[in-house]
Amino acid sequence: MTTLEKQLLAAPRNRRYILTVAAIVLILFIWSLTAVSFKDVNQSGLKIVWSILKGIVTPDTGLLFNLTEQSVGYLLIQTIAIAFLGTLVGSVLAIPIAFLAASNMVPKPVSWLIRLLLIVIRTVPALVYGLMFIRVTGQGPFAGVLTIGITSVGMLARLYVDAIEELDTRVLESMTSIGCGTFEKIRYGVVPQLLSMFMSIMIYRFDMNMREASILGLVGAGGIGAPLIFAMRSYKWEQVGALLIGTVVLILIIELVSNKLRMKLIKG
Repeated sequence: MTTLEKQLLAAPRNRRYILTVAAIVLILFIWSLTAVSFKDVNQSGLKIVWSILKGIVTPDTGLLFNLTEQSVGYLLIQTIAIAFLGTLVGSVLAIPIAFLAASNMVPKPVSWLIRLLLIVIRTVPALVYGLMFIRVTGQGPFAGVLTIGITSVGMLARLYVDAIEELDTRVLESMTSIGCGTFEKIRYGVVPQLLSMFMSIMIYRFDMNMREASILGLVGAGGIGAPLIFAMRSYKWEQVGALLIGTVVLILIIELVSNKLRMKLIKG
């Protein structure tokens, strides 16, 4: 018997653990199937699906290519602006919160308290924040920016914390030993280690926020969502097709660009 075979035979048996996990997953899957129902799928619903597909194949080219404020191009630019500014606001606010939530930077009670706050922020859906800010600022892109900003803080701060807690403290200790001050340690010891990671996280969140900004229009927070739902309610399927095509193409382009930028930042 070879050494490898002996090691395999000596490995702990976890068959009971695997069977338990498999049983739990199977039970959850069967329970989830109770939510699947086709009783409301009728001829009218199938006709709407066919109309949407037809609208995508034959979109309203006037809406797709003109330069008015109701055009797809203008609405997509507005959506990008909402996502970008909201991501920027959330990224800046998340930095001090992340340092307060990092257990290697502050006492653990403070860290756990801030982490609890981040969990509370993340549990509220973006549409709920959108409805709240619309009551404060009124309908429009500004409500969308505030919504994207506050929803970004929870996730960004959580990912920032992971990066901060993985800091190489030996660099800071060596800088302290040669007499460097706090500002010098932050400038030359902390920032170079965190900058690329923070930028990568920001780009990833911007990619997600593009989808959030597209949906927020449904509640009147600017972007392409509101014209899309109005076109669907009016059964203007050619307009629906034009809006969907523009949204899909834009998100694909942003995802490709963001992935390349993130890889360059991570790999250096």
